[in-house]
Amino acid sequence: MTKRDKLLARMRRNPRDWRIEDLYALARHARWEWRQPGTSHVTFRTPHGAQLTVPAHKPIKPVYIKQFLLLWDEEEYNEKN
Repeated sequence: MTKRDKLLARMRRNPRDWRIEDLYALARHARWEWRQPGTSHVTFRTPHGAQLTVPAHKPIKPVYIKQFLLLWDEEEYNEKN
């Protein structure tokens, strides 16, 4: 199991107390783009054009982690098909 898989598994088990840097690491691995144009929010964009805006406050609220994981799963599905 890779570091990425372990991180995703931990996020799925406990969507609390995550930092924006953790999402950056996953996005970097998946070759997603992100931007934070001088605001307190980060917008992640997938290669297929889907996007998610997440407040960069510490810790990130669980609802945003769950949305990030849903986007992750959708992208994996799209890549397989």
